[in-house]
Amino acid sequence: MPRGDLFPEIGPFETGYLPLTAGHVMYWEQVGNPRGAPVLFLHGGPGAGAGAVHRRFFDPSYWRVVIFDQRGAGRSRPLGSLEANTTPDLIDDIETLRRHLGIDKWLLFGGSWGSTLALAYAQAYPERVVGCVLRGVFLGRKEEVEWFLHGLGILFPDAHAAFVSFLPEAERGEILRSYLRRLTDPDPAVHMPAARAWSVYEGSCSTLLPSPDSVSSFAQDRTALGLARIEAHYFANDLFLPPEATEGGLLGRMPRIAHIPAEVVQGRYDVICPARTAFALAAAWPSARLTIVPDAGHSALEPGVRRALVAGVERFRYGR
Repeated sequence: MPRGDLFPEIGPFETGYLPLTAGHVMYWEQVGNPRGAPVLFLHGGPGAGAGAVHRRFFDPSYWRVVIFDQRGAGRSRPLGSLEANTTPDLIDDIETLRRHLGIDKWLLFGGSWGSTLALAYAQAYPERVVGCVLRGVFLGRKEEVEWFLHGLGILFPDAHAAFVSFLPEAERGEILRSYLRRLTDPDPAVHMPAARAWSVYEGSCSTLLPSPDSVSSFAQDRTALGLARIEAHYFANDLFLPPEATEGGLLGRMPRIAHIPAEVVQGRYDVICPARTAFALAAAWPSARLTIVPDAGHSALEPGVRRALVAGVERFRYGR
């Protein structure tokens, strides 16, 4: 095990494409020990996709790591597709993948939107989950979406101003609707500039200190289109969570998974998903342990966050 950092780079021992409903095809891969303890990595966004660095949170000698790109994201096809792209669809996709790989139960690992999807899946299939390692918690509440669209300007006024000023002045009163209209336009000359503006906004606010590399990665066309289009689509539809969850997010269903152990990692200065959300989750989850990283923002790759995530995974390995 490394001393408080990520494991070495590693390639998958198996990859595949799995047909889903409505013409979607999921990219998936397995990394590490084929006979190891299964863990499922759930990427953020929605729509951000997974990358090679995400394999490195897990000791490959022990874990059988399953990673996949959600509908419309990353290497899944078609990129940016919104057809039949909802939270219930993603939950069904996870079950399809679990059965395809012959896995009985697994540990869930997810940050930001990945934490939302992990909670939603665990609440739907608690018997399939041995535990959760979550980061930068997002519960899908309306107030959290409003904060992303408007509140970030309190701490990142420059990034927020660039995000808003991309739109014509007459449309700035309806930021989400105006962006979604552009992001769903079939013309790349219309949707790509909007996608880059949205994605760069998020990337610019994701780290405690400025990170040009992070912003550059968010600006890449494939990342930007999947992230911006799908994220706006989900935001405009209350994250496709049950009607009773739109105010309280997923907190109302926590009794279903109260017995499942969890490690929750939260950057103190996470502006994308403020720490109060993680506190609310931990207060509603008797089996969860909350770790606040004092010198970090939202990104999973900030030093304190990645160390805490690796430590959280290892605690499940050694019985917490």
